Amino acid sequence: MDRERVLQLLTRYGDDVFRLAMSYLGNRPDAEDISQDVFLAALSTKREPLPNKEKAWLLTCTANACRNHLKSFWRRNVGTLDEAIPFRDEKDRSLYDAVMKLAPKYRAVIHLYYYEGYDQREISEILHLTRTAVQTRMSRAREMLKKELKDDEGAL
Repeated sequence: MDRERVLQLLTRYGDDVFRLAMSYLGNRPDAEDISQDVFLAALSTKREPLPNKEKAWLLTCTANACRNHLKSFWRRNVGTLDEAIPFRDEKDRSLYDAVMKLAPKYRAVIHLYYYEGYDQREISEILHLTRTAVQTRMSRAREMLKKELKDDEGAL
């Protein structure tokens, strides 16, 4: 893909790629690295994404890169940094904390559905899962979030 095309995609979808990586990985430095890797890979590919499917193509690349990163030897043997992310409302922080406690496979479907606006069929294509698997992960993630948020309210 040519440089100008990748720059257009970066401008248009860079934040979406970063947010998905952040939801998978849970920390800014790794999410930034994955985002950069995705656009560098796009630059080096000879194939153009299908028209009107650029975002889905980039998010698929991001999900694959995140899964590979989570499986890597380096990732399993390095500690994480505690980052403070500012929130306007304390409810936003508690929701973010609850989502980040989910396993990456659950965080990804929640992010793609609620933050990116994809339907379950599109999520199944992006994550290379069956639609049933997406539905199951969504259901389990919602139950975990409901329980976590209920526990947080009881602690206040």
